[in-house]
Amino acid sequence: MRKIAVGIVSALVGGAMLVSGGSAAMAKTKASTVDIRDISPNPVVVKGDGETEAFFKVDASSDVDNVKLSVTPVGVRTLRAQEAKQLESWRFSVPFNADDPEGKWRATAQAFKNGQVVATDEAVFSVEVQDEKAETRIANFSADPYKVRKGRTIWVSGRLQVDDEGWEGVRGEKVNVYYRANGSSGWKWVSSATTKWGGKFTAQTRAWKSGSFKAVYEGNDELQGTESRTDYVRVVSWRH
Repeated sequence: MRKIAVGIVSALVGGAMLVSGGSAAMAKTKASTVDIRDISPNPVVVKGDGETEAFFKVDASSDVDNVKLSVTPVGVRTLRAQEAKQLESWRFSVPFNADDPEGKWRATAQAFKNGQVVATDEAVFSVEVQDEKAETRIANFSADPYKVRKGRTIWVSGRLQVDDEGWEGVRGEKVNVYYRANGSSGWKWVSSATTKWGGKFTAQTRAWKSGSFKAVYEGNDELQGTESRTDYVRVVSWRH
């Protein structure tokens, strides 16, 4: 009876050893992993004819020999995915320009071991293409006369120009004129004008109190906004 009991205990111990050995084997053959941890910047913003580089940080398990990353636009038919340039430590970069489709993109990371794909991960990011607006300025701004009697007319003039390989006048754009009285911290709209040939504009207002004037252009889809320097006008009272 004692021999039988000892045999049973031995069998149980042996079975436990077999189970433990199996667990160790399973631990050694843990599945390979790959994970796209970060995409920066997101969204990827491309301005004008420039180029914006996006960076991708990928993590992979220690048994992985190599990682490749590619990007493709979502919902756009392409001949092949755009491969990313590997930098270091599974970090990749991809340049984007105005020729790339706007919208959602998919990044795909593949982990390789012994030449075979052992793990895959995907992440979605977006690309925006913004038209670069041309720089503008308001030149030759002036409020005249410098000294004026109260109630008389003040003439405000200047030229709206755009930098197109040299400063050129912009025609047909609205320019607003603002006034800040002495002792005041805020600007008040007083007039507006539309630019004519050569970008020239002229507006008028009444003189009530000494203060400063400036012209402001809000810009449009193609032109940046800008504002002029300030010009001071002294208003004097009538003497009897």
